[in-house]
Amino acid sequence: MSIDSVQQQTRFLMRQRLRLMVNQYEVHSENPDGSEGPLVAFAQQKRMAFKEQVTLYADTDKQHPLFGFKARKRIDLGATYDITDANGQPIGTFRKDFKKSLLSSTWHLEQPGLGVTTGSERNKGIAILRRVWDFIPYVDALPFAWPYHFDFYAGDQVVFSVEKKFGIRDRYVIEVKDPRLDRRLVFAQAVALDALQAR
Repeated sequence: MSIDSVQQQTRFLMRQRLRLMVNQYEVHSENPDGSEGPLVAFAQQKRMAFKEQVTLYADTDKQHPLFGFKARKRIDLGATYDITDANGQPIGTFRKDFKKSLLSSTWHLEQPGLGVTTGSERNKGIAILRRVWDFIPYVDALPFAWPYHFDFYAGDQVVFSVEKKFGIRDRYVIEVKDPRLDRRLVFAQAVALDALQAR
């Protein structure tokens, strides 16, 4: 599926593949019946990397890179990530707001010409529960399965959202409400919400 046709889509489904040493994510367009449509991006992230770098491909064989993101600094809790196209040209940035994320994870995504959109967890109660989960005896060994949602705003308007579905396996629905948003930036941010959440 071409970038132009992907840009016309408004709803996508992302799921994580279970692998031992890497995080892998598939992003599909959503069919009218809610099922997975064609693959639009495939991402792989090495776990425990000192400097985050993730490339998203058009195929699961990783033969056709589409875009990627990379941290500017090593192990920085508030690092800025540069998003570049397949030719290495910058197309946007995102960063985690470390102070605000102490209570509710907050991210800032910037697209040239559109400015900054800010996303945070919709349900503050779930946000707090996620933070204490690792400190509850016996429960801390279980994955956090409850859904959580991120809404990204420009001013008082939601421009896109990422909703985690209930379950042990990480599955998300991505909905884009502003047609001007570069879908590549949205996918990069959606992958980061899962892959970098604990950072």
